[in-house]
Amino acid sequence: MESSSHKSLRRILIAKAAAFAALSALGVYGAWWLRAQGLTIGEATTELRRGEDPRYDWRSVDKKHWQALSPITRLEGSPPLPSEEASEITDAREANGAGCASGMVRVKGNHRVESLAGATGEIERIQDGACTDWISREFPARCRTFDKEKIAADVAKLPTRPLDFCMDRFEYPNVLGQNPMIVVTFNEAQNLCKKSKKRLCTETEWTFACEGEEVRPYPYGWTRDTTACVVDRSWRPFKEGALAPRDGQKARAELDRLWQAEPSGTRGACKSPFGVYDMTGNVDEWTRSVRPTGYTSILKGGYWGPVRARCRPATRAHNEDFVAYQQGFRCCGDANASVPPPAATPPVAAAPPATEVDAGAPRASELSAEWPDPGPSDDDDELDAIGKARVKLGCASARAPAPASTSPLLVGFAIAAVLRAARRWRKSPTTTISCPSRRSRARARR
Repeated sequence: MESSSHKSLRRILIAKAAAFAALSALGVYGAWWLRAQGLTIGEATTELRRGEDPRYDWRSVDKKHWQALSPITRLEGSPPLPSEEASEITDAREANGAGCASGMVRVKGNHRVESLAGATGEIERIQDGACTDWISREFPARCRTFDKEKIAADVAKLPTRPLDFCMDRFEYPNVLGQNPMIVVTFNEAQNLCKKSKKRLCTETEWTFACEGEEVRPYPYGWTRDTTACVVDRSWRPFKEGALAPRDGQKARAELDRLWQAEPSGTRGACKSPFGVYDMTGNVDEWTRSVRPTGYTSILKGGYWGPVRARCRPATRAHNEDFVAYQQGFRCCGDANASVPPPAATPPVAAAPPATEVDAGAPRASELSAEWPDPGPSDDDDELDAIGKARVKLGCASARAPAPASTSPLLVGFAIAAVLRAARRWRKSPTTTISCPSRRSRARARR
Protein backbone atom coordinates (compact mmCIF):
# COMPACT_ATOMS: atom_id res chain seq x y z
CA MET A 1 0.00 0.00 0.00
CA GLU A 2 1.31 3.41 -1.02
CA SER A 3 2.47 5.51 1.88
CA SER A 4 1.10 9.00 2.49
CA SER A 5 4.54 10.51 1.86
CA HIS A 6 4.67 8.91 -1.60
CA LYS A 7 1.19 10.24 -2.37
CA SER A 8 2.21 13.72 -1.32
CA LEU A 9 5.35 13.54 -3.46
CA ARG A 10 3.34 12.37 -6.46
CA ARG A 11 0.86 15.24 -6.01
CA ILE A 12 3.74 17.70 -5.85
CA LEU A 13 5.32 16.29 -9.01
CA ILE A 14 1.99 16.39 -10.85
CA ALA A 15 1.41 19.97 -9.71
CA LYS A 16 4.90 20.99 -10.86
CA ALA A 17 4.39 19.33 -14.24
CA ALA A 18 1.03 21.07 -14.68
CA ALA A 19 2.52 24.41 -13.68
CA PHE A 20 5.42 23.97 -16.13
CA ALA A 21 3.01 23.06 -18.93
CA ALA A 22 0.87 26.12 -18.19
CA LEU A 23 3.89 28.41 -18.07
CA SER A 24 5.22 26.95 -21.33
CA ALA A 25 1.86 27.50 -23.02
CA LEU A 26 1.72 31.06 -21.71
CA GLY A 27 5.29 31.60 -22.89
CA VAL A 28 4.45 30.40 -26.41
CA TYR A 29 1.45 32.71 -26.47
CA GLY A 30 3.56 35.53 -25.07
CA ALA A 31 6.22 35.05 -27.74
CA TRP A 32 3.51 35.22 -30.42
CA TRP A 33 2.03 38.31 -28.75
CA LEU A 34 5.39 40.10 -28.68
CA ARG A 35 5.90 39.37 -32.36
CA ALA A 36 2.40 40.52 -33.30
CA GLN A 37 2.85 43.74 -31.31
CA GLY A 38 6.12 44.52 -33.08
CA LEU A 39 8.24 44.22 -29.93
CA THR A 40 11.68 42.65 -29.74
CA ILE A 41 13.09 41.14 -26.55
CA GLY A 42 15.22 44.27 -26.14
CA GLU A 43 12.18 46.53 -26.40
CA ALA A 44 10.20 44.32 -24.05
CA THR A 45 13.03 44.64 -21.53
CA THR A 46 12.90 48.43 -21.86
CA GLU A 47 9.12 48.40 -21.42
CA LEU A 48 9.39 46.30 -18.26
CA ARG A 49 12.17 48.49 -16.89
CA ARG A 50 10.30 51.74 -17.31
CA GLY A 51 7.03 50.40 -15.88
CA GLU A 52 4.13 52.84 -15.98
CA ASP A 53 6.20 56.02 -16.07
CA PRO A 54 6.33 58.16 -19.25
CA ARG A 55 9.59 58.21 -21.21
CA TYR A 56 9.42 61.86 -22.28
CA ASP A 57 8.16 65.22 -21.20
CA TRP A 58 5.66 66.42 -23.80
CA ARG A 59 4.60 69.90 -24.85
CA SER A 60 1.10 70.53 -26.20
CA VAL A 61 1.04 73.11 -29.01
CA ASP A 62 -2.23 74.98 -29.64
CA LYS A 63 -4.07 72.08 -27.93
CA LYS A 64 -3.71 70.10 -31.17
CA HIS A 65 -0.08 69.21 -31.78
CA TRP A 66 2.63 67.59 -29.67
CA GLN A 67 6.38 67.89 -29.32
CA ALA A 68 8.57 65.54 -27.30
CA LEU A 69 10.98 67.36 -25.03
CA SER A 70 14.02 65.83 -23.32
CA PRO A 71 13.66 62.18 -22.31
CA ILE A 72 12.89 61.71 -18.63
CA THR A 73 15.18 58.69 -18.32
CA ARG A 74 18.05 57.51 -20.52
CA LEU A 75 19.96 54.26 -20.51
CA GLU A 76 23.48 54.27 -19.11
CA GLY A 77 26.08 54.88 -21.82
CA SER A 78 23.71 56.63 -24.25
CA PRO A 79 25.42 59.37 -26.30
CA PRO A 80 24.46 62.95 -25.44
CA LEU A 81 21.64 64.53 -27.42
CA PRO A 82 22.45 67.63 -29.50
CA SER A 83 21.92 70.97 -27.82
CA GLU A 84 19.38 73.38 -29.23
CA GLU A 85 21.02 76.00 -31.40
CA ALA A 86 19.90 79.35 -32.80
CA SER A 87 19.31 79.36 -36.57
CA GLU A 88 21.94 82.07 -37.10
CA ILE A 89 24.66 79.87 -35.58
CA THR A 90 23.58 76.87 -37.65
CA ASP A 91 23.47 79.04 -40.80
CA ALA A 92 27.04 80.22 -40.25
CA ARG A 93 28.36 76.70 -39.75
CA GLU A 94 26.44 75.04 -42.60
CA ALA A 95 26.98 77.92 -45.06
CA ASN A 96 24.37 76.67 -47.54
CA GLY A 97 21.59 79.23 -47.22
CA ALA A 98 22.73 82.03 -49.54
CA GLY A 99 19.69 83.81 -50.97
CA CYS A 100 17.35 82.32 -48.34
CA ALA A 101 15.82 83.38 -45.03
CA SER A 102 17.54 82.30 -41.82
CA GLY A 103 17.18 78.58 -41.09
CA MET A 104 16.69 77.65 -44.74
CA VAL A 105 18.84 75.88 -47.34
CA ARG A 106 19.22 76.99 -50.97
CA VAL A 107 18.15 74.25 -53.39
CA LYS A 108 19.14 74.99 -56.98
CA GLY A 109 19.82 72.66 -59.90
CA ASN A 110 18.31 70.56 -62.66
CA HIS A 111 15.55 68.27 -61.48
CA ARG A 112 15.04 65.05 -63.44
CA VAL A 113 11.37 64.91 -64.48
CA GLU A 114 9.34 62.00 -65.78
CA SER A 115 8.24 61.51 -69.38
CA LEU A 116 4.63 62.41 -68.68
CA ALA A 117 3.67 65.53 -66.75
CA GLY A 118 3.34 65.12 -63.00
CA ALA A 119 4.56 62.45 -60.60
CA THR A 120 3.87 59.21 -62.48
CA GLY A 121 6.22 56.93 -60.56
CA GLU A 122 8.44 56.28 -63.59
CA ILE A 123 11.72 57.09 -61.84
CA GLU A 124 10.71 55.12 -58.76
CA ARG A 125 10.16 52.09 -61.02
CA ILE A 126 13.55 52.68 -62.66
CA GLN A 127 15.14 52.64 -59.22
CA ASP A 128 13.27 49.49 -58.24
CA GLY A 129 14.63 47.82 -61.38
CA ALA A 130 18.15 48.79 -60.31
CA CYS A 131 17.89 47.27 -56.83
CA THR A 132 20.52 44.56 -56.43
CA ASP A 133 19.70 43.54 -52.85
CA TRP A 134 16.13 43.64 -51.52
CA ILE A 135 15.38 43.66 -47.81
CA SER A 136 11.73 43.02 -48.60
CA ARG A 137 9.68 43.35 -51.78
CA GLU A 138 6.42 43.27 -49.89
CA PHE A 139 4.78 46.69 -49.72
CA PRO A 140 6.18 48.95 -48.37
CA ALA A 141 9.19 47.51 -50.22
CA ARG A 142 12.69 48.24 -48.98
CA CYS A 143 15.92 47.97 -50.97
CA ARG A 144 19.31 47.64 -49.33
CA THR A 145 21.50 48.45 -52.35
CA PHE A 146 20.87 50.15 -55.70
CA ASP A 147 23.06 50.04 -58.83
CA LYS A 148 24.17 53.67 -59.18
CA GLU A 149 25.38 53.32 -62.78
CA LYS A 150 22.20 51.61 -63.95
CA ILE A 151 20.02 54.36 -62.46
CA ALA A 152 22.19 57.03 -64.08
CA ALA A 153 21.96 55.32 -67.48
CA ASP A 154 18.20 54.79 -67.28
CA VAL A 155 17.30 58.33 -66.18
CA ALA A 156 19.68 59.98 -68.66
CA LYS A 157 17.00 59.83 -71.35
CA LEU A 158 14.53 61.78 -69.21
CA PRO A 159 14.27 65.58 -69.43
CA THR A 160 15.32 67.99 -66.68
CA ARG A 161 13.78 71.18 -65.34
CA PRO A 162 15.66 73.91 -63.46
CA LEU A 163 14.52 74.56 -59.89
CA ASP A 164 15.60 77.26 -57.46
CA PHE A 165 13.96 77.60 -54.03
CA CYS A 166 14.60 77.54 -50.28
CA MET A 167 13.71 74.78 -47.81
CA ASP A 168 13.81 74.52 -44.02
CA ARG A 169 16.99 72.80 -42.91
CA PHE A 170 15.13 70.71 -40.32
CA GLU A 171 11.61 69.43 -39.74
CA TYR A 172 9.26 71.96 -38.13
CA PRO A 173 9.90 73.84 -35.84
CA ASN A 174 13.21 73.85 -37.74
CA VAL A 175 15.59 74.01 -34.77
CA LEU A 176 18.70 71.87 -34.34
CA GLY A 177 18.29 69.72 -31.23
CA GLN A 178 14.49 70.00 -31.00
CA ASN A 179 12.18 67.11 -31.77
CA PRO A 180 9.86 67.64 -34.74
CA MET A 181 6.27 68.61 -33.95
CA ILE A 182 3.76 65.87 -34.73
CA VAL A 183 0.00 65.21 -34.87
CA VAL A 184 -0.63 67.83 -37.53
CA THR A 185 -2.94 67.77 -40.55
CA PHE A 186 -2.07 68.97 -44.05
CA ASN A 187 -4.25 72.06 -43.67
CA GLU A 188 -2.68 72.89 -40.32
CA ALA A 189 0.80 72.47 -41.79
CA GLN A 190 -0.09 74.89 -44.59
CA ASN A 191 -1.32 77.48 -42.11
CA LEU A 192 1.75 77.15 -39.90
CA CYS A 193 4.05 77.68 -42.90
CA LYS A 194 2.00 80.69 -43.96
CA LYS A 195 2.25 82.07 -40.43
CA SER A 196 6.05 81.86 -40.79
CA LYS A 197 5.79 83.75 -44.13
CA LYS A 198 6.66 80.58 -46.01
CA ARG A 199 4.67 77.90 -47.83
CA LEU A 200 4.32 74.15 -47.66
CA CYS A 201 6.73 72.45 -50.08
CA THR A 202 5.42 70.78 -53.22
CA GLU A 203 6.24 67.11 -53.65
CA THR A 204 8.52 68.03 -56.56
CA GLU A 205 10.50 70.46 -54.42
CA TRP A 206 10.73 67.94 -51.62
CA THR A 207 11.90 65.16 -53.95
CA PHE A 208 14.59 67.27 -55.59
CA ALA A 209 15.90 68.57 -52.26
CA CYS A 210 16.19 64.93 -51.14
CA GLU A 211 17.68 63.21 -54.20
CA GLY A 212 19.65 66.00 -55.91
CA GLU A 213 20.68 65.96 -59.56
CA GLU A 214 21.98 62.38 -59.29
CA VAL A 215 18.49 61.03 -58.49
CA ARG A 216 19.70 59.29 -55.34
CA PRO A 217 17.27 56.78 -53.83
CA TYR A 218 18.37 57.91 -50.36
CA PRO A 219 19.51 61.43 -49.48
CA TYR A 220 22.94 60.08 -48.51
CA GLY A 221 23.42 57.71 -51.46
CA TRP A 222 22.53 54.35 -52.95
CA THR A 223 22.82 51.95 -49.98
CA ARG A 224 20.29 51.89 -47.16
CA ASP A 225 21.98 52.68 -43.86
CA THR A 226 20.08 52.35 -40.59
CA THR A 227 22.80 54.34 -38.82
CA ALA A 228 22.52 57.29 -41.23
CA CYS A 229 18.83 58.12 -40.73
CA VAL A 230 16.21 57.12 -38.16
CA VAL A 231 14.57 54.21 -40.03
CA ASP A 232 13.63 50.54 -39.71
CA ARG A 233 12.65 50.66 -36.06
CA SER A 234 9.95 48.27 -34.90
CA TRP A 235 6.35 48.89 -35.89
CA ARG A 236 3.94 49.15 -32.97
CA PRO A 237 0.15 48.94 -33.23
CA PHE A 238 -1.75 52.16 -32.72
CA LYS A 239 -4.68 52.29 -30.30
CA GLU A 240 -7.76 53.33 -32.21
CA GLY A 241 -9.26 56.55 -30.91
CA ALA A 242 -6.22 57.44 -28.81
CA LEU A 243 -5.92 60.87 -30.48
CA ALA A 244 -9.47 61.90 -29.66
CA PRO A 245 -9.22 64.44 -28.18
CA ARG A 246 -5.81 65.33 -29.51
CA ASP A 247 -4.70 67.24 -26.41
CA GLY A 248 -5.88 64.64 -23.88
CA GLN A 249 -3.81 62.54 -21.50
CA LYS A 250 -4.76 59.43 -23.45
CA ALA A 251 -3.17 60.94 -26.57
CA ARG A 252 -0.05 61.91 -24.63
CA ALA A 253 0.35 58.41 -23.20
CA GLU A 254 -0.07 56.80 -26.62
CA LEU A 255 2.46 59.14 -28.25
CA ASP A 256 4.92 58.42 -25.46
CA ARG A 257 4.54 54.68 -26.10
CA LEU A 258 4.94 54.96 -29.89
CA TRP A 259 7.60 57.68 -30.18
CA GLN A 260 10.93 56.46 -31.62
CA ALA A 261 12.13 59.55 -33.51
CA GLU A 262 15.10 61.75 -32.59
CA PRO A 263 15.81 65.48 -32.31
CA SER A 264 16.49 67.28 -35.60
CA GLY A 265 20.09 67.07 -36.75
CA THR A 266 20.99 64.16 -34.47
CA ARG A 267 22.19 62.13 -37.45
CA GLY A 268 24.92 64.05 -39.28
CA ALA A 269 24.85 61.60 -42.18
CA CYS A 270 21.10 61.98 -42.74
CA LYS A 271 21.73 64.93 -45.02
CA SER A 272 20.75 65.52 -48.65
CA PRO A 273 23.14 66.70 -51.39
CA PHE A 274 21.99 70.27 -50.69
CA GLY A 275 22.38 69.98 -46.90
CA VAL A 276 18.77 69.37 -45.78
CA TYR A 277 18.52 67.05 -42.76
CA ASP A 278 16.23 64.14 -41.85
CA MET A 279 14.36 63.96 -45.14
CA THR A 280 13.89 60.21 -44.89
CA GLY A 281 12.79 58.54 -41.68
CA ASN A 282 12.19 60.26 -38.33
CA VAL A 283 8.69 61.63 -39.14
CA ASP A 284 6.51 61.70 -42.26
CA GLU A 285 6.30 65.10 -43.95
CA TRP A 286 3.28 66.73 -45.58
CA THR A 287 3.77 68.17 -49.09
CA ARG A 288 1.51 69.51 -51.85
CA SER A 289 0.67 67.16 -54.70
CA VAL A 290 1.58 68.09 -58.28
CA ARG A 291 -0.95 65.67 -59.78
CA PRO A 292 -4.12 67.13 -61.30
CA THR A 293 -6.31 64.52 -59.58
CA GLY A 294 -6.48 62.95 -56.14
CA TYR A 295 -5.79 64.49 -52.76
CA THR A 296 -3.68 67.62 -52.51
CA SER A 297 -2.13 66.22 -49.32
CA ILE A 298 0.90 63.98 -49.87
CA LEU A 299 3.21 62.41 -47.28
CA LYS A 300 6.89 62.06 -48.18
CA GLY A 301 9.98 60.51 -46.63
CA GLY A 302 8.49 57.86 -44.36
CA TYR A 303 8.93 57.76 -40.60
CA TRP A 304 11.03 55.82 -38.06
CA GLY A 305 9.40 52.47 -38.82
CA PRO A 306 10.14 49.76 -41.43
CA VAL A 307 8.83 51.64 -44.50
CA ARG A 308 10.31 52.70 -47.85
CA ALA A 309 11.96 55.87 -46.49
CA ARG A 310 13.26 56.94 -49.91
CA CYS A 311 13.26 60.21 -51.84
CA ARG A 312 10.82 59.30 -54.64
CA PRO A 313 7.94 57.34 -53.03
CA ALA A 314 4.86 59.14 -51.71
CA THR A 315 1.75 58.23 -49.73
CA ARG A 316 -1.39 59.64 -51.38
CA ALA A 317 -4.02 57.81 -49.34
CA HIS A 318 -5.14 60.60 -46.98
CA ASN A 319 -7.21 63.75 -47.25
CA GLU A 320 -6.24 67.20 -46.02
CA ASP A 321 -7.72 66.72 -42.52
CA PHE A 322 -6.20 63.31 -41.79
CA VAL A 323 -4.09 63.17 -38.63
CA ALA A 324 -1.79 60.49 -37.21
CA TYR A 325 0.93 60.14 -34.63
CA GLN A 326 3.97 60.22 -36.95
CA GLN A 327 3.13 63.21 -39.18
CA GLY A 328 5.20 66.39 -39.37
CA PHE A 329 6.27 68.81 -42.10
CA ARG A 330 8.76 71.45 -43.15
CA CYS A 331 8.33 74.70 -45.10
CA CYS A 332 9.69 76.10 -48.36
CA GLY A 333 10.08 79.61 -49.76
CA ASP A 334 11.27 81.54 -52.80
CA ALA A 335 15.00 82.13 -53.27
CA ASN A 336 16.60 85.47 -54.07
CA ALA A 337 17.74 84.66 -57.60
CA SER A 338 20.18 87.58 -57.64
CA VAL A 339 22.31 85.86 -54.97
CA PRO A 340 24.64 83.09 -56.22
CA PRO A 341 23.92 79.67 -54.70
CA PRO A 342 26.42 78.17 -52.23
CA ALA A 343 29.04 75.66 -53.31
CA ALA A 344 28.09 71.99 -53.12
CA THR A 345 28.59 70.40 -49.70
CA PRO A 346 30.92 67.37 -49.43
CA PRO A 347 29.37 64.02 -48.41
CA VAL A 348 29.28 63.24 -44.69
CA ALA A 349 30.43 59.91 -43.30
CA ALA A 350 27.76 57.81 -41.61
CA ALA A 351 27.37 58.57 -37.92
CA PRO A 352 26.95 55.88 -35.25
CA PRO A 353 23.48 55.32 -33.76
CA ALA A 354 22.57 58.22 -31.52
CA THR A 355 20.18 56.84 -28.91
CA GLU A 356 19.24 53.70 -27.09
CA VAL A 357 16.15 53.15 -29.26
CA ASP A 358 18.35 51.44 -31.85
CA ALA A 359 18.59 48.46 -29.50
CA GLY A 360 15.15 47.46 -30.74
CA ALA A 361 15.76 48.10 -34.45
CA PRO A 362 15.80 44.99 -36.65
CA ARG A 363 19.09 44.04 -38.28
CA ALA A 364 19.20 43.68 -42.04
CA SER A 365 19.86 39.95 -41.71
CA GLU A 366 16.60 39.55 -39.75
CA LEU A 367 14.39 41.17 -42.38
CA SER A 368 12.31 39.31 -44.93
CA ALA A 369 13.42 39.06 -48.56
CA GLU A 370 10.23 37.44 -49.92
CA TRP A 371 8.54 38.54 -53.14
CA PRO A 372 4.72 38.49 -52.89
CA ASP A 373 2.28 40.01 -55.37
CA PRO A 374 3.18 43.64 -56.21
CA GLY A 375 -0.31 44.77 -55.16
CA PRO A 376 -0.32 48.11 -53.34
CA SER A 377 1.02 51.42 -54.61
CA ASP A 378 1.54 54.91 -53.22
CA ASP A 379 -2.26 55.21 -53.08
CA ASP A 380 -2.05 52.85 -50.10
CA ASP A 381 -0.92 53.68 -46.59
CA GLU A 382 2.38 52.19 -45.44
CA LEU A 383 1.35 51.88 -41.79
CA ASP A 384 -1.91 50.16 -42.74
CA ALA A 385 0.04 47.72 -44.90
CA ILE A 386 2.38 46.88 -42.04
CA GLY A 387 -0.58 46.43 -39.69
CA LYS A 388 -2.26 44.00 -42.10
CA ALA A 389 1.00 42.09 -42.47
CA ARG A 390 1.19 41.81 -38.68
CA VAL A 391 -2.35 40.41 -38.60
CA LYS A 392 -1.35 37.75 -41.13
CA LEU A 393 1.78 36.98 -39.11
CA GLY A 394 -0.22 36.69 -35.91
CA CYS A 395 -2.85 34.47 -37.52
CA ALA A 396 -0.19 32.23 -39.07
CA SER A 397 1.52 31.93 -35.70
CA ALA A 398 -1.80 31.14 -34.02
CA ARG A 399 -2.52 28.34 -36.54
CA ALA A 400 1.02 26.92 -36.37
CA PRO A 401 1.77 24.11 -33.90
CA ALA A 402 3.58 25.12 -30.73
CA PRO A 403 7.33 24.45 -30.67
CA ALA A 404 8.53 21.36 -28.87
CA SER A 405 10.55 23.42 -26.42
CA THR A 406 10.54 27.04 -25.36
CA SER A 407 13.51 28.96 -24.01
CA PRO A 408 12.99 29.68 -20.28
CA LEU A 409 14.32 33.20 -20.89
CA LEU A 410 11.78 33.78 -23.65
CA VAL A 411 9.03 32.32 -21.49
CA GLY A 412 9.92 34.67 -18.67
CA PHE A 413 10.11 37.74 -20.90
CA ALA A 414 6.92 36.86 -22.70
CA ILE A 415 4.93 36.22 -19.52
CA ALA A 416 6.17 39.42 -17.91
CA ALA A 417 5.47 41.47 -21.04
CA VAL A 418 1.96 40.07 -21.45
CA LEU A 419 1.08 40.72 -17.81
CA ARG A 420 2.57 44.22 -17.92
CA ALA A 421 0.76 45.07 -21.14
CA ALA A 422 -2.50 43.72 -19.77
CA ARG A 423 -2.28 46.06 -16.80
CA ARG A 424 -1.20 49.04 -18.90
CA TRP A 425 -3.67 48.65 -21.76
CA ARG A 426 -6.80 47.37 -20.02
CA LYS A 427 -8.32 50.88 -19.86
CA SER A 428 -8.00 51.63 -23.57
CA PRO A 429 -8.70 49.47 -26.63
CA THR A 430 -5.83 48.39 -28.85
CA THR A 431 -5.71 47.42 -32.49
CA THR A 432 -7.58 44.16 -32.78
CA ILE A 433 -6.02 41.16 -34.50
CA SER A 434 -8.87 39.38 -36.21
CA CYS A 435 -8.00 36.14 -37.98
CA PRO A 436 -10.20 35.02 -40.89
CA SER A 437 -11.90 31.66 -40.54
CA ARG A 438 -11.14 28.71 -42.81
CA ARG A 439 -14.46 29.26 -44.57
CA SER A 440 -13.75 32.96 -45.24
CA ARG A 441 -10.23 32.11 -46.48
CA ALA A 442 -11.72 29.56 -48.86
CA ARG A 443 -14.21 32.16 -50.17
CA ALA A 444 -11.33 34.61 -50.65
CA ARG A 445 -9.38 32.06 -52.71
CA ARG A 446 -12.42 31.49 -54.93
